[in-house]
Amino acid sequence: MRTVRKTSVFPAERDVVFTELQKLSTLQYIAAPFASFVPVDASHSQTWTVGSTSAYRFRLFGLIPFGTHTIRIERFDRDGVSSREGNEHVPVWNHRIYLKDRGSETEYTDEVDICAGWKTAFVWLWAKAFYAHRQKKWIRLLRDKGNEYHRH
Repeated sequence: MRTVRKTSVFPAERDVVFTELQKLSTLQYIAAPFASFVPVDASHSQTWTVGSTSAYRFRLFGLIPFGTHTIRIERFDRDGVSSREGNEHVPVWNHRIYLKDRGSETEYTDEVDICAGWKTAFVWLWAKAFYAHRQKKWIRLLRDKGNEYHRH
């Protein structure tokens, strides 16, 4: 098992980050182009709640099929998220997100435990790049949202 941990300070209040965190569209935006997540069930509510399990067709770089990725939510609140995730190639992808209120900003941490047998080191390297990318996209998303809020 290997762990990836990445922390950034986001330019938005924790409630704004938490609201965006609840949307599948946010995951799809921040994951691209490293990964794509398309719900297996078209009737998926596109929001997560404690105890829910959802499945996605997962593609590396939006092109390479990488199985069905399942997300089971164990915790989902203003302080963060905990999920047990995985697919046939990476059976253990346990993801925790920590949200720390810093007034007009939010300290955001992704922490992921990965276990994929002999592929673990390769998946871990990809995940390090993926979470750095995700957090940069988060910051861009929140800056754009902030600009929208100020225009109204």
